[in-house]
Amino acid sequence: MAESGPTPSPAAPPTRSPLFRAEQFVWLTARVLEQRLFAYHFLHGAPDAVEAALDAYRDEDGGYGHALEPDLRGPVSQPLHTAHALRVLDAIGRCAGQRVERVCRYLTSVSTSDGALPAVRPGQRGYPTAPFVPVVDDPPGELLATGPVVGLLHRNEVWHAWLFRATDFCWRAVESLEKSHPYEVEAAVAFLDSAPDRPRAEAAADRLGRLVREQRLAALDPDDLGAYPVAPGYAPGEHHFPHDFAKSPASLARAWFTDGEMARSLDHLAAEQEEDGGWPVRWRQWAAAPTLEARPMVTIEALRTLRAYGRFVG
Repeated sequence: MAESGPTPSPAAPPTRSPLFRAEQFVWLTARVLEQRLFAYHFLHGAPDAVEAALDAYRDEDGGYGHALEPDLRGPVSQPLHTAHALRVLDAIGRCAGQRVERVCRYLTSVSTSDGALPAVRPGQRGYPTAPFVPVVDDPPGELLATGPVVGLLHRNEVWHAWLFRATDFCWRAVESLEKSHPYEVEAAVAFLDSAPDRPRAEAAADRLGRLVREQRLAALDPDDLGAYPVAPGYAPGEHHFPHDFAKSPASLARAWFTDGEMARSLDHLAAEQEEDGGWPVRWRQWAAAPTLEARPMVTIEALRTLRAYGRFVG
């Protein structure tokens, strides 16, 4: 009788992909809105479900509040919340119709005389707010708040009277930038990537790219971050990388960086995925709830950027 061979060991479990790990993180930690967004982007989920989740943040004035942007707590509508809502609608192909018309009426009501949006209006006072977000009585209009909204509306071919003044403001702000910081540059790129005057946008982007490199606003070598200063007021280690400016190969900001620089940036982004499957919040953390709510947003954004550059299929 032949001897039996050794009992085979159980097969090792398959390696968990970054997308699988991120999905588990989202189901464990995310708000309903980010769960629905993840399902839409990566699991063939329905856009109607995303819209339904977003409606919970909408106010009667046409704006959005209720901590949609986690660093601003409380129920009141704010331009930053409303910009976030527009990004969601854009992502699911629903940035049109009466909903966006109501949003544009809200934006008109809160803009400054030159058509610009302040980041935060004084109605935020009295509600918990990140200490790095100033709440003042007469806030100025800012490119930081206005650029992404105007670019997004142009990309979706939304036409509203407010857009004419707001677009003029963005052109003036972008073309006069001298000393800047990464978030302002990101806002400028969001405008330029969809501005209707493409030759003017390309010329402005070219000048902005030289400014980014001269002022070392993008960390081009993730292994030598000490060579790149963090902007005043940012958290320690709150560096920005090429992929933060060029979120897809189609962005005008992609031309600012060599193939090698972009590859190192994307390698760094992929390596930032943490043990629990999520990506970290790099900006200043001031309370547990905003950080918990922001991490799924950051995770979805990281996955979308990696996918845009062909780093995984999902």
